[in-house]
Amino acid sequence: MRITEIRELDVPLAGAISNAVVSFDKHKVSLVAVFTDTVRNGRPLVGVAFNSIGRHSQGGILRERMIPRVLEADPDTLLSSTTGLLDPARVLRCALMDEKPGGHGDRAAAASAIELAVWDLLAKYHDEPVYQTIARAHDRTPLASGAPVYAAGGYYQDVDDLGRLREEIAGYLAAGYPSVKIKIGGLELGEDLRRIEAAIEVTGSGRHLAVDANGRFDRGQALKYAEALAPYGLRWYEEAVDPLDYALYSELTQAYDGVIATGENLFSTQDVGNLLRFGGLRPDRDILQMDAGLSYGLTEYAAMIALMEERGFDRTSAMPHGGHLMNLHIVVGLGLGGCEAYPGVFEPFGGYSEDCVLADGLIRPADNPGFGLEAKPGLAERIAGLVA
Repeated sequence: MRITEIRELDVPLAGAISNAVVSFDKHKVSLVAVFTDTVRNGRPLVGVAFNSIGRHSQGGILRERMIPRVLEADPDTLLSSTTGLLDPARVLRCALMDEKPGGHGDRAAAASAIELAVWDLLAKYHDEPVYQTIARAHDRTPLASGAPVYAAGGYYQDVDDLGRLREEIAGYLAAGYPSVKIKIGGLELGEDLRRIEAAIEVTGSGRHLAVDANGRFDRGQALKYAEALAPYGLRWYEEAVDPLDYALYSELTQAYDGVIATGENLFSTQDVGNLLRFGGLRPDRDILQMDAGLSYGLTEYAAMIALMEERGFDRTSAMPHGGHLMNLHIVVGLGLGGCEAYPGVFEPFGGYSEDCVLADGLIRPADNPGFGLEAKPGLAERIAGLVA
């Protein structure tokens, strides 16, 4: 098996929504296709992936640095010595050639798109959904009944009245999502509390509602919100402060007895290790949200999970950011604690394809070969144009 071509396409996200820090109306995502000399049904076998959601596209890094490195490499150096097929870890190592240690930012998301496309390709080679390929590679038993799921919404919009928020959350519950997450930090504390109370009116309990500040707060704001949120018994309090301020996270965990969630903006095992050493997170309750699509792909992400377990966290404490098909397969394949969904948000990448089954609070991927991205309306058309 040889890589013959790699293509990248910048795809804009649909919809004008915001969290407390970022407006997504100008965001794009890098869709990547890896072509091989293996032929199926008269056409080259192609793996497809993207660099997750909520960050910018990585076309420059991909086209100028990483794609040329992979295409110029000795093809044999990219293959597994046991299977003769492409090895995602070897492809990743090649894509990162001549990159200095540290600086785990945009390049981590760029590399992930290539690495995850190789996983998609391998699953298609075996004619199986990628969660099976992932589980076999990591000696795991997939979650046969599916992954626990919650709906991520409650973004700030131009018309941000409480009636609209209640209606949105009621729609998620009616669709079968047992819990929801909304944004905080974009308004004054009193207004955010009114949004939280309106949401709880619909969910029936704070246990079914999480809140996400997207790293918006300084120390004073984070602790003030922690004190105000405590009586609601929320499912979790997410990304209160800058993701690399481990000392402040340690202080926050001492001040807030409820569940803290963080990690989606940590892109390497080194960063995760520092969070676990210095961030005060508690293995009996807190949630880690690293996302393979932002952190060099599944190779690095699996190392993060191993590091969590070394530090006393169960792998069910991992609930990746990014409600999309790639993370659904990763959660099911690795046996993690669950994943989020973006129903109707961040299209065409957010959410799941119509053939994924949602029942009893669990979402099960369909049995399409690979990640099944070609089965998702809106995204399927983009992929068809990219690989044509």
